[in-house]
Amino acid sequence: MTIDRRRFIGAAAGGGATAALAAWFPAWAQPVSAGIAAPLPTVSGNDITLRIARQTMRIDGKLSRAIGINGTVPAPLVRLKEGQQARLTVVNDLDEDSSIHWHGLILPFHMDGVPGVSFPGIKPGKRFVYEFPVVQSGTYWYHSHSGLQEQLGHYGPIVIDPKDADPVAYDREHVIVLSDHSQLAPEEIFRKMKVNPGHFNMQRQTLSGLLAGKDQTLKDRVEWGRMRMDPTDIADVNGSTYTFLVNGHGPRDNWTALFAPGERVRLRIINASAMSIFNVRIPGLRMTVVQADGLNVRPVAIDEFQIGVAETYDVVVTPAEDRAYTFVAEANDRSGMARATLAPRAGMAAPVPALRPRPLATMKDMGMGGMGDMPGGGDATCAPEHAAMGHCTPAGAAPATDHAAMGHGAGGMEHSMRDFSVAPQVKRDPSVQSISPMPVDRMAEPGQGLEDVGHEVLTYHHLAALDRNPDVRAPGRALDIHLTGNMERFMWSFDGVKMSDHHEPIPFIEGERVRVNLINDSMMSHPIHLHGHFFELVTGKGDHAPRKHTVIVQPGGIATFDFTADALGDWAFHCHLLYHMHAGMMRVVSVRPKGEAA
Repeated sequence: MTIDRRRFIGAAAGGGATAALAAWFPAWAQPVSAGIAAPLPTVSGNDITLRIARQTMRIDGKLSRAIGINGTVPAPLVRLKEGQQARLTVVNDLDEDSSIHWHGLILPFHMDGVPGVSFPGIKPGKRFVYEFPVVQSGTYWYHSHSGLQEQLGHYGPIVIDPKDADPVAYDREHVIVLSDHSQLAPEEIFRKMKVNPGHFNMQRQTLSGLLAGKDQTLKDRVEWGRMRMDPTDIADVNGSTYTFLVNGHGPRDNWTALFAPGERVRLRIINASAMSIFNVRIPGLRMTVVQADGLNVRPVAIDEFQIGVAETYDVVVTPAEDRAYTFVAEANDRSGMARATLAPRAGMAAPVPALRPRPLATMKDMGMGGMGDMPGGGDATCAPEHAAMGHCTPAGAAPATDHAAMGHGAGGMEHSMRDFSVAPQVKRDPSVQSISPMPVDRMAEPGQGLEDVGHEVLTYHHLAALDRNPDVRAPGRALDIHLTGNMERFMWSFDGVKMSDHHEPIPFIEGERVRVNLINDSMMSHPIHLHGHFFELVTGKGDHAPRKHTVIVQPGGIATFDFTADALGDWAFHCHLLYHMHAGMMRVVSVRPKGEAA
C-alpha cells in the first residue's frame, strides 16, 4: 500500500479526536514520513580520507548535536576488498582528542586505534594515517575509542568483500546500522547514573502490577528489596531518553530498504549503539543467519535474534509478496524500538507491533541458576565442561536445594552474594556488590524476555562455523574472569579491578591456547569484546565452533570461549556498553613473544 499521509494519520490515530493526541504517542507508533530509501554514503579504494567534526543531525524532524565523519551520521560505509592494502587518513577537526578503532579487524596492534593502549590518539587539528593489509572479509564497523564520542554519532559500518566467490548467494544487500541517540549530552547521562543508577528506569513495579499479577509477588518484592535488587533493572539507559535509530533515522523517518519480490536480500546488521541490546525480528518474514561478527556460519533459519552492542549478524530474507514488512529492533528492556521498512517501493509501510511486556529479572539472573528449578535439581543448560569445573550442576545430578538451609532465606542471601571464597581472584573492592553463588552456562538461552515468545529465537548454540576452525588444539590452561559491578553506585570492573587502577595487563604468550570463562556477577547483560582476535565459543560444535569477537554474557551466567593468542601487542578487552567501559569495565590483554618472562 502506498501511504496517503492524511488518510494514514487519521487511520493510525483512530479518528479526528484521537489524531490530535498523535504527538503523545511513542515515536515508533507515530505516523511516518513518505520514507527514506537512500543508501549510506560509501567510501572505497586504496586511499580513503575520513574527517571527524561536530555537526547536527535531524531525527524524526528534530535537530540534535552530533559528531559525524565526512558530514554524516552514521559515518560513511567503508568498503574494502580482502587482500588489498588499506590506507585511511583520519583528520580530527574536533577541539578535543579523537580516534578510530576498526572493530573486528585483524591488524597490527599499533593500528588498532585505542588511545593509551595502542597509540596516543589524534590531537585536535591533526591527522593519523592507519595503514594495514586487509586479511579478512565480512561485516564490521568502526567507532571512536575516545571519551564518550561514540554516543554522539562517531561510528560507521565496514564491509569487506571476499577475494574469492562469496559462499552467501544474494541478489541485493542493505547495511543496517542500529544505534541510540539522546538529546542529553553523554557526560550528563553518565553523571545522572552515578548519582542515581536507576535514573532512566521508568518501568519499575507498581501497585497495579502487583494487584494484576503481572509483576513480582509481595513476598518476592520484600526479599528483593532486602537485597537492594530491582528486577526491572534490565537496561541502564533506555527509551526514556533514547531514540533508537536505523542508519541515523528515527522510527518516524521510516528508513526503507527496497526489494523486488522473490529476491534474496542480504541484510548486514550492525549494533553500533552505546548502551542498547536489541531484539530483532521482521514479522511475517523468516530470516536465515549466514554470518556472525563478520565470519560465515552454517545457515540457520530463525524468527528473531538478540544482538548485543558491537555484534554483527548477516541475514538473508526472501520476501515473496509485493507488500511492505516492518523491521523491528526492540530494546531488550522493551522501552522502545528502532523501526524501518522493507518494501518493493518507497512510501510504503506495514503495521508496527506494540512493544511487548517488559521482562523481569529472576533468581537465575542473580547468579542462582545452579540451584535448579527442575525436578531432581540441576540445570538443563549446564554443559559437561562447566560441570567438570564446578560452575554448575547438570539436570538430575543433585536433589533440589533447600534455600533456607543455605542461609539464603530471611535475609541470608545478602551474605551469600558477597562470598569471595568462590572467586578468590576477585579484588575485595566497593565496586564488587556481589559474587554469583551458582552461575550457569547460559549460551543456549535466547536472552532475557525471549524464552516464551512463541517462535524460534537464535542462541549461540545455533551457530556453527561454515569452515573448520584454524586452531583446533585443546587449551593448555583455563582462566576465570569475573564481570563485577556495584549497580547501586554504577561501578564496573573485571575481577574487581578497574582500568583506572593501572593494574598490570592480563598476560598471554604468543601462540598459547587458553580457555576463558567469563562469569557474570551482575544482574545485567554484558557484551564483552576482545580486540585484535577472534575466539571460539564453547558450545559443543567441535572444530566448527562459532568464531566471534564479541559475546553477550547473560546476567548471572557464564560464557566460555577458547582463544589463541596469535597477535603480539597490547589489546583492549572490555564491556562494550559504553558507560560500563567508561566506569572501569576494561582491561588490557598483553600478548608477549615466546620466551619473554611473564
